Amino acid sequence: MWTQIVGKIRLELTPKVNHWWNVPLYLSSRGLYTSIIPYENRHFDMEFDFVEHKLLIRTSDPKTASVALAPRSVADFYQELMSTLHSLGIDVEIWKLPVEVADPIPFDQDKVHAAYDAESVRRLWRILLTADEVFKVFRSRFVGKSSPVHFFWGSFDLAITRFSGRRAPERTDPDPVLRKIMQEAYSHEVISAGWWPGSGPVKEAAFYCYAAPAASGFAEQKVRPESAFYDSGVGEYLLMYDTVRSEASPSTALLEFLQSTYEAGATTAKWDREELEAK
Repeated sequence: MWTQIVGKIRLELTPKVNHWWNVPLYLSSRGLYTSIIPYENRHFDMEFDFVEHKLLIRTSDPKTASVALAPRSVADFYQELMSTLHSLGIDVEIWKLPVEVADPIPFDQDKVHAAYDAESVRRLWRILLTADEVFKVFRSRFVGKSSPVHFFWGSFDLAITRFSGRRAPERTDPDPVLRKIMQEAYSHEVISAGWWPGSGPVKEAAFYCYAAPAASGFAEQKVRPESAFYDSGVGEYLLMYDTVRSEASPSTALLEFLQSTYEAGATTAKWDREELEAK
């Protein structure tokens, strides 16, 4: 919930970028941060410091402030963050309802969620750091349009997305709001891979890859390493995180997964791989 609050502040104050690339957070040497956010004639950024467990707010003035990361309610965190921003001369209104969660509670009313496990957060950040490093190697092998490696706070995953350059079919989601959001996210053909700590039917942390739209035959392709598999329930190839950890070379196993699942999507969808891939 706290990353959603910070992410929504970035979303509110930054220019809209295709595929919602003005939404995510990025890995830093201390945690997760927003990148630079313009505000009137000033600039600021925010960083979740998972070493000292505080949210840092740095301005170009250069005034700074922080909010403690410790067990406290979402409402309490929200109120202190907004008050701290106000003390720095920054006032922003955000949509207070969380996204991509069941039974959302507005941030300023959420006294239900109040946990903060510092060690689990630190471990999450260390996992994200190692995944980020490998994802960036994978990104360097593609000369077509590619997303940065970024952390989406709604789905809570670290992701890297490649594009074919071709338009995707119009979305037909029944919910008009969701359709608008998804149309922007998937306006063009993509193959997206990432890591997330598990949710819904996938109970454990996993690396994933999906194609949107997925071409006929995508789910039947042979991918590497052998422990990777296609999960028809979520419509994605999965490689469980604990499996990668047990490999002799986890980075090699992860790169094999990223490359082979990309090839599964690009080949079945007939992407122009000769033009898109680094020689």
